[in-house]
Amino acid sequence: MNLTPDLPEQFASDNYSGICPEALDYMLKANYGSAPAYGDDYWTQRAADQFRELFQTDCEVFFVFNGTAANSLALAALCQSYHSVVCHETAHIETDECGAPEFASNGSKLLLGKGENGKLTPAAIETIVQKRTDIHYPKPKVISLTQATELGTLYTIDELLAIRAIADRYQLRIHMDGARFANAVAAMNVTPAELTWKCGVDVLCFCGTKNGMAVGEAIIFFDKALAEDFAYRCKQAGQLASKMRFISAPWVGLLETGAWLHNADHANQCAAYLEQKLLQIPGVQILFPREANAVFVKLPEAVIAALRAKNWLFYNFIGNEGVRFMCSWATTPARIDELVQDLEQTMCNS
Repeated sequence: MNLTPDLPEQFASDNYSGICPEALDYMLKANYGSAPAYGDDYWTQRAADQFRELFQTDCEVFFVFNGTAANSLALAALCQSYHSVVCHETAHIETDECGAPEFASNGSKLLLGKGENGKLTPAAIETIVQKRTDIHYPKPKVISLTQATELGTLYTIDELLAIRAIADRYQLRIHMDGARFANAVAAMNVTPAELTWKCGVDVLCFCGTKNGMAVGEAIIFFDKALAEDFAYRCKQAGQLASKMRFISAPWVGLLETGAWLHNADHANQCAAYLEQKLLQIPGVQILFPREANAVFVKLPEAVIAALRAKNWLFYNFIGNEGVRFMCSWATTPARIDELVQDLEQTMCNS
C-alpha cells in the first residue's frame, strides 16, 4: 500500500481524485454560521430542489454517505425479504458490496443474469423471472441496472425502454445504480430525465463522490410513493448525517454551476484520449467498448507487474491480464502520456 501523502495522479479509480473546486467552494460557504441539523437546513432543501429542476419532475431526494448505502437502502425500500433482485453478474451490488443489499433488505436474494459487455437484456431478465414461480423460490421484484456499467458500457434509451417493457409485463420495479450516471449523461448527450424516469426508472442512486465530491450520494425516487418512510430507513442504517449541509451544499455547487456535467465530460474525454494512445501500442488489446470514463485492456502479466513496480496503481478486473484504467474530473493529458510512455516501454522490453 502506498502511504505517500502526495501520491501522483493514478488510474485505479475516480475515487482517488480530490474534491473539485465547485464542491469545495460550496462546502465552505455552508460553513458560515449555524444551521439546523439532520437535513432541516437551507442547503439540503436547495439541493433537493436543484435535483427536481435537473430531472424536470417532482421527485423525493435523500442524501447518504456512500454508494453501498444508497444502493442497499434503495433496494430494501423496493423489496420485502422474500423478494429477489435481478441484476447482471458483474453488477457492483453483486461483486463489491459485501452482501449489503441482502443485509439491508433482511435477505432479498440477488438473481444474476448474463449479457454482453456488462448489460442485462430483456431476454436474460425474462429467463430469470420465468425460471421458477413457486412459493419455495424468492419472488422477483426489482431489476437493478448500472449506468454506466461495471465494464464501462452504456445502456441506450431503446435498451432501457425494452427493459421497462419486460418490467411492466412482470410487475417489476427498476433501480438504477448511477455510480457513474453523470458520465453516461455526458457521453450520450441526453437529459437526466430522458435517461431515467422517462425510460421507466423508479429510483436512481446518483453518485457525487466519483464526480468531484468528498462524500455523499443522492437517492432519487421518481415514484414518490416508493419513498414512504424512507427517511426512517436512512436513520436506522446510520445514514442520516447530523450536519447534513456538508453533504448537500457540495451537491448545490455541482448542480448550480454545471460542474457535475463538465467533470463527467472531462473524464470521458480523457478516457477517449487514453484509449487512442493505447491503440497505438502493439500488443495492447481493448477488452470492451470505451463508452464513458473507463478503459479496459488486456496486458501480459509481466507488463502488469512491471507497471506496478513503477508505482502505477490500477485494478485487475477480468482474469489475471484484464486491467481497468479509470479517468476522473482531475485527470490530466500529461499524466496519461506518462502512463502510456511507461506502458509502451514496458511492452517493448517484455
